[in-house]
Amino acid sequence: MKIGIVGSGRVGSTAAYALIQRGIGGQIVMVDYDPKRAQAEAADLMHATPFAHPMRVAAGDYDALEGARAVIISAGVGRSAGETRLQLLQKNAGVFREVVPKILRHAPNAILVIATNPVDIMTHLAARYAVEAGAPASHVIGSGTTLDTARFRSILARNLDVDSRHVHGYVVGEHGDSEVLTWSRTTVSGLPLEEFCDLRQITLDNETRQQIDEEVRYAGRDIIAGKGATFYGIGAALAAIVGIVINDQRSVLTVCTPLADVAGVKDVTVSLPQLVSGQGVLATFPLPLNAEEQAKLAASAQVVRDAIDSLDAG
Repeated sequence: MKIGIVGSGRVGSTAAYALIQRGIGGQIVMVDYDPKRAQAEAADLMHATPFAHPMRVAAGDYDALEGARAVIISAGVGRSAGETRLQLLQKNAGVFREVVPKILRHAPNAILVIATNPVDIMTHLAARYAVEAGAPASHVIGSGTTLDTARFRSILARNLDVDSRHVHGYVVGEHGDSEVLTWSRTTVSGLPLEEFCDLRQITLDNETRQQIDEEVRYAGRDIIAGKGATFYGIGAALAAIVGIVINDQRSVLTVCTPLADVAGVKDVTVSLPQLVSGQGVLATFPLPLNAEEQAKLAASAQVVRDAIDSLDAG
């Protein structure tokens, strides 16, 4: 099974490494604006395969993506000094306007997995360009709050002294400062969070919840402050999404894809629990949130909608 990665920077190459370590797929093709970078990353990654899983790794142009079942898009430019967010968006919109049709020309049935930030807006644009190229919007999946949800579960599990695999709670909305932690819907081993805490005599007061919220919400900012970029967590998340797609696992993930309505905000791309399969996104599951969380989700969706409007106006 062939997997393409367009954009061979730290996120793209780390996602490839995670795919190799987990044995997802049989062939990885690295594509980059800088062919030498793609070739170097492919060679380095290929040398890791004897220590992990048998896999072919090569660099190529877009025609090498032919037959790819999934393509990760991590291409884009970073913000320059003095550059506004809108200017950055306009640049990356230009990149996607060129990249998405090229991918679909050679791999028309591929599921596109978007990693480029701001991921909600870039996924919205990628879906727009994919539809123009004849592909359904459901074939475009953004990593969204998949990583944020993992952060929430792992940090909460640490506070509860329990295996994070038994903690089920979602982060929804924008992948960014306005994201919403769904405390009211969180369960531990099937028990509502409050009931689990009562049984275990654990105090999870408002101050502790606020500390967890901030650790989840600003994790990326803190990592970037310390080392300049985040790539291990998102690389692992991208590998997990691709694995679900190529194995048609039909898993529920907080990925983002264009939605007709989110908490009253029309035509917007933010994260909600979505059923992901080999055909892309099959269904969306709106959560019955409490009033405060629902208002926060509406505000988060509006942040993304306003950014899309500003980009279209610009």
